[in-house]
Amino acid sequence: MDWVPEGQTINQPYYKEVLTNLRERVRRRPEMWKNGSWVLHQDNTLAHSALSVKKFLTKHKITVMKHPPYSPDLAPCDFFLFPKIKSALKGTRFGSVDAVKAKATELMKKLSEDDLRLCFQQWNIHMEWRRDWGGEYIEDDNISVV
Repeated sequence: MDWVPEGQTINQPYYKEVLTNLRERVRRRPEMWKNGSWVLHQDNTLAHSALSVKKFLTKHKITVMKHPPYSPDLAPCDFFLFPKIKSALKGTRFGSVDAVKAKATELMKKLSEDDLRLCFQQWNIHMEWRRDWGGEYIEDDNISVV
């Protein structure tokens, strides 16, 4: 886990650093690196869609899954991770930002393979809904995501 340094803007140069670190971590996993089985899913924020970032991704042959605009329902952090962490932290008082980071890190490290499997099953469902609805944003209070 990496935390964005306090005061750091998520801009093109910073995001390319993040991608460089991610690429290096994937490279250390031969089962993913050799067969090119990993795909990057990112949203369309300015830092992610900048020309310099697109060139970086192309240069390093990083496959990127297209993300429709205005689609918060497709980001696993938004529909799965953040609500799970937020729920666990609710009502807790912390003395510092570092204490919040430490507790959030502890909670994320406790996520099981089943938790992650469920997350990506839900992500796949969201992607299929989006495909079936022709790319339209879906907002339905009757659809629950765990």
